[in-house]
This record gives sequence, structure tokens and C-alpha cells, in this order.
Amino acid sequence: MLRPLHLVLIALLLVLQAQMWFGRGSVPDVMRLRQQLAEQKQNNATSQLANDRLGAELHDLKDGLEMVEERARSEIGMVKPNEIFVQIAK
Repeated sequence: MLRPLHLVLIALLLVLQAQMWFGRGSVPDVMRLRQQLAEQKQNNATSQLANDRLGAELHDLKDGLEMVEERARSEIGMVKPNEIFVQIAK
């Protein structure tokens, strides 16, 4: 014959097992969340790579324009509007 304490413990065990297999934070739920996390990490890596490429391209464009402007100033004496050109002889 089962005592009331045994019945309570069995009921508690059944509740815990049901929570583990079917409730929030259950084994299938955790597996699904891990899969979503792996997919999100992959998406983040792809996005980071695209951001790095765009950053490098922006840096190249910015430096490239400065280099072209510097060369035009030194070789052909380019002057911007409202700018005074002073040449110092060496």
C-alpha cells in the first residue's frame, strides 16, 4: 500500500518529467533554441564580413581621394575655391 508521501513524490516526479519533456525549457525547446542560436551566429558572421568589406572600401575611397587631391595640388597646382595658394621655393 502506498503512503500519501509516496503518492506526492510520484506526482512530483511526473510533473518534473512532464516539464522536462514538454514545458518551457524542455529538451526539444533547448534543441530548437540552440539551432536558432547557431543560425543567428552564422548570420552575424556573414553580416560582419559584409561590414568589414564596406569599411575597407570606404577607407580606400577616402584615402584614394585624399591622395588624388594631394597629387593634383603638388603636380598641377590645384587650388580649391576661396583658397590662397602660396608656393615656397626650396
